[in-house]
Amino acid sequence: MKKYYFFLLAALCVVTSLKAAPGDTTWVQANNTHFTHYGKFDTTIQFPPAGTSYRKIYMIFTLGKYMCPGYPGSTEYCGDWDYTVLNYLMTPGGDTLELARLITPYANNGAPRTPWTWTQKYVYDVTDYAYLLQDSVSMRIFYSGYSWGFYGSIQFAFIEGTPDRDVVSIQRLWHGSYTYGDTAHSDSSDINTHFPADTETVPTGTVSTDLRFIVTGHGSDANGCCEFMSHNYQVMLNGSSIATQQIWRDNCGVNELYPQSGTWLLERANWCPGDLIYPRYNVLSGLTPGSSYNVDIKFDSYIGAASSSGWGSYTTEASIIYYKGMNKTLDASIDDIIAPTSDQNHFRENPSLGNPRIIVKNTGSTTIDSITFQYGVPGSAMQTSTWRGTLNSLNDAEMDLAPLLKLDSLAGASGMSNFIVEILSVNGTTDADQTNDTMRSQFVSAPIWPSALIFDMYTSNVNDSTNTSEAETSWYITDMNNDTVMKRANTGINVLYRDTINLPVGYYKLSIVNTPYSDGNYYGLNWWALAGSGYYPGYFKAETHTGSLISMNGYSYSGTYNNDFGQNYFQYFYVDSITLTGISNVTAGGATIDAYPNPAQGFVNVDISGIPNVSGKIEIIDMLGRVVSVTACNSPAQQINVEQLVSGVYTILFINATDNNRLETRLLITK
Repeated sequence: MKKYYFFLLAALCVVTSLKAAPGDTTWVQANNTHFTHYGKFDTTIQFPPAGTSYRKIYMIFTLGKYMCPGYPGSTEYCGDWDYTVLNYLMTPGGDTLELARLITPYANNGAPRTPWTWTQKYVYDVTDYAYLLQDSVSMRIFYSGYSWGFYGSIQFAFIEGTPDRDVVSIQRLWHGSYTYGDTAHSDSSDINTHFPADTETVPTGTVSTDLRFIVTGHGSDANGCCEFMSHNYQVMLNGSSIATQQIWRDNCGVNELYPQSGTWLLERANWCPGDLIYPRYNVLSGLTPGSSYNVDIKFDSYIGAASSSGWGSYTTEASIIYYKGMNKTLDASIDDIIAPTSDQNHFRENPSLGNPRIIVKNTGSTTIDSITFQYGVPGSAMQTSTWRGTLNSLNDAEMDLAPLLKLDSLAGASGMSNFIVEILSVNGTTDADQTNDTMRSQFVSAPIWPSALIFDMYTSNVNDSTNTSEAETSWYITDMNNDTVMKRANTGINVLYRDTINLPVGYYKLSIVNTPYSDGNYYGLNWWALAGSGYYPGYFKAETHTGSLISMNGYSYSGTYNNDFGQNYFQYFYVDSITLTGISNVTAGGATIDAYPNPAQGFVNVDISGIPNVSGKIEIIDMLGRVVSVTACNSPAQQINVEQLVSGVYTILFINATDNNRLETRLLITK
């Protein structure tokens, strides 16, 4: 499937990142508007004239926020919801084509990633539309929102050179939003009435033909269709099915824009809040110039169930793209740097250590079996690495390079550093087009952590779908060889695990990983939407051996969005020296703490065993990390008055004064 990559603003320095000389890239500013109503926002643009060949044309859509007039007060919500944004190209000849689709995030200004100053850039490869992006053209942003607070800006980058292949023509087919499964209104009980077979003739010069189809599900009947219910469609060529496609995204829980203020992590019908939409491309094989054929789309049969909120629907856009032959025989293109980078669209994977990760596309007609790269931090020694595998024409792949040693010495450094990667050879010979062989990024260095660590993890009561007695959350530490050096897996429900870690010098990756719940979603350790009767959230804390919390990238220890990370969380860190400490894992050493009754109301009894000469204090800590009660403790049995504490989940922490050993347990207070 063809993908649209969104890298560091194509990448903000597209001229230097792609080895282009000054003047080789032309920038065009298109729409720039606040969305103040539902509907159309049109701008007429003067694109470059015909006659120049472009290797790539990128459309950069910047989504941002503004404070609605009268907010707060007259406007209840402002930039808080997930709305569909459609970007249309409208030429003087009457062509109207959807270039790109985006769903806005749940972007309440109280969420840590979406303050009023928030912006995010989404980059779409629109090279196929080069012959239409000429002279005077209009661009339309269609905003399907019912509250305001978002704005959109569009820029185009025209990079001169030879494209992968030229386009003969593009023919728009079906488009529109149609209810699905509605048996109560006209023909909408069968969505397929809106997708009749279309007969076309292959134009002269065509070598290959693709059907490009965008479909997203919205709204809901009583079954959750269409936003939260998966269905399929078939691509039909001359009456025969050539492909079956699922209308579903099962990876919203790894959204790079997290946490959001809404239900961002739930799986959805081909979209995730705050992410762009990926079109599907299906090759229509066996077509020759001058021949006629028919093509259509067939959705699964479905009878919905009425609900008070109405019916669900699918929003669609289909077109046929006729291509000439490949322009290059042996060519690879670096399309993206996943790590190291400060690009917000790769937030989860950074700041990184070890293996740089890039995306490479085969932009020639010959299968690629090896690529040799040179890469590093400018001003330091460059490294080389050779990827081996199979990369077919027009396909792309993520590639891990050998560990970049310079990242170790940069760990803990302040400010930005630069990274560069370049293709030296493809299949053992010179690459055909070297203008797409180099890319740069800026990045922030990974932090330095002490070698002696304490991990506190309290699991929620959301269970693993395959084992209802196990919690869904585990953590792992892997080293520079990607070997697991420590882990806490197969965890119980609502259990506190306190683990002591001692690591040698080197770089490491901490992974907090969730397995899916029975509904297929990944809820992290704490998700606001589950709050209520019967839900007990969890938490994760990384501490020094003296008990000080360690800052984790994009991880909040307190507040509404604490421990809200969805499917997984990654933290790279470097240990540069050994911490000398006598710290011991008291949990594993036989010492225990128990609090009862649990739930408690007026009093709680705390029993401590396995520690001789108990002498210290007991702290009660609320879910925001605040110490709300401190009681001296000089015996293994202590009773504490908790009448003044409000209902909620608390941590009972005993700190032994003689050796600073600690014991923790959880307590539920109900009034």
